[in-house]
Amino acid sequence: MKMTGENRAEGSEITMDDVKNLIKKKDDIEEQIKAYHDVLEDQGVGVEGPLVDAEGYPRADVNLYTVRDARHNISCLQNDHKAIMTEIEDALHRLHAREKAKRERDEAEGQEEAMEQQVTLPPAFARVDAVTDGSPASGAGLKVGDEVIEFGSVNTGNFQNLQNIAAVVQHSEGKPLRVAVIRGGQKVQMSLTPRRWSGRGLLGCNIVPLQR
Repeated sequence: MKMTGENRAEGSEITMDDVKNLIKKKDDIEEQIKAYHDVLEDQGVGVEGPLVDAEGYPRADVNLYTVRDARHNISCLQNDHKAIMTEIEDALHRLHAREKAKRERDEAEGQEEAMEQQVTLPPAFARVDAVTDGSPASGAGLKVGDEVIEFGSVNTGNFQNLQNIAAVVQHSEGKPLRVAVIRGGQKVQMSLTPRRWSGRGLLGCNIVPLQR
């Protein structure tokens, strides 16, 4: 009655479904063991009750074949149960170890990506210190605290003063401008179209230069 489980090759991938299958096998074994214990209880002998009478003769009040068969099967199933528990413990260990390694790898990749982005991002030349609700700037997604690295044709390399931005805005009314900012250490790009609206100016935001 030896259980024939599929032995996985060393180093093969373990999934949660594999663990669930092993647990189902364990439950099946436990049900079989209980069933054989019930058989022994019905015979009134249990696992260790004697099968001979006081004079050494086989007991006539029990089915010897049934009892011996049940005891043998319980013994085999208990060995199978021990083996499947070891498999489950090993599978869980490997599963958790892989998940931990994946988390550590993802974290390392995230940190590396953030460092690379910080290295490649150009220094900002201006900062947004006010954005009015309902304005073109607000609709484009501009937020207070955004540090500007590109505003239309104005960038870190050619920015001199706020008149550069004002000139671009005046000449781009109704035309989308590409704007790039640094927000939370990340580069964020958006399209901002200067236009007339219910408030002052064509943008509805206030930008101040950064001293570098």
